[in-house]
Formats: sequence, structure tokens, C-alpha cells
Amino acid sequence: MKVVAFNGSPHKEGNTYLLVKHVFAELDKQGIETELVQLAGEKLSGCLGCYKCFANKDKRCSNDADALNGFIEKMIEADGIILASPTYVSSVTAQIKALIDRACLVAMANDNTIFKHKVGAAVVAVRRAGSMMAFNTLNQFFLISQMIIPASRYWNVGMGLMPGEVEKDEEGLSIMKSLGENMAWLLKKLNA
Repeated sequence: MKVVAFNGSPHKEGNTYLLVKHVFAELDKQGIETELVQLAGEKLSGCLGCYKCFANKDKRCSNDADALNGFIEKMIEADGIILASPTYVSSVTAQIKALIDRACLVAMANDNTIFKHKVGAAVVAVRRAGSMMAFNTLNQFFLISQMIIPASRYWNVGMGLMPGEVEKDEEGLSIMKSLGENMAWLLKKLNA
């Protein structure tokens, strides 16, 4: 079993990255392979709304000018997907939004089954407020893609402003631990 995580932060080793690493630690304990994809530095364009993916039905975006199709391939190959983002103006970053918008349309163009029954989890870093809209945005991708979302002890949010500050959020780290445990449990049940 494998989980691929997409870190939508422009900071490769900031608070969002650290939260994902805490989820990965629990997955690793259960023998689940993990892969982290950093969107920092990637110039992903938003969806053009050209609908060529509906004509092509090849599980790819017709825009081959960036790395998006490689990311969709990683999502298709994985059993679980983590989408992680810091909170930007009460939502997600442009990088993660481009990924979910385009991957979602490609999925819809292919009978909305390429991510069906995969396990999906959202992870959000926040300074103080606004994280729920970011959390909901990520979860809406999982829901419309017919994915299964594991729960945690609370919303999957960690608090911290400067890189590393999230490590002081004991409740946030506990939530990530619980999320990793529950994601591993669900993956094992689905793959039994």
C-alpha cells in the first residue's frame, strides 16, 4: 500500500511539511509506503476549462506544459492521497488549488472513477484562523471524487506562523498522529 502526499506550501520544509511528516510517521509504523510531492517551485496553471479531457478520456489533462499529468499518475497509482496546504486568505494555496481543479476535471472526464474508493486526507497549517475553509476545500475534492475520508480526533489542522512553530502545537500534533493511525487502519481494511 502507498500514500502520496502533495505539499501545497511554497515553503518546502515549513509547517505544512512538518504536519505531513507526523502523519507519515504513523503510516510508516504500519508498513505503508509514503511519498511526498513538493509543489513549491512548480508552476502549475489553473484549469483552462477547455474540456479536451472529456474528448480524450485518457486520464490526462490536455495541458502538458507543466507537471500536472505526472501528479495525476501518482494519485492514480496510490491507495491513499494526502492534500496539504497552509491557509492563504482563508483557503488553500494557488498551487494546490490548480492541482485539485485540474485533477478533478480529469477524473470527471473519465467517468469519475480514477480516484474512486481511494483514501483521502486533508492537512492544513494555519497561523490562527481561516483554516476551516481550506480544510473544506481539500475535502470537497475527495468527496466529489468518490474517495473515503478517515477521521481524526479533531479537524486536521496545526497552528504555527514561522517554520517549525507547529511543533509546539501539541494538540495539532496529536491530531496528525490520530489521522495517520486512522488512515493506516482504513487502508488495511480496504485492502484486506
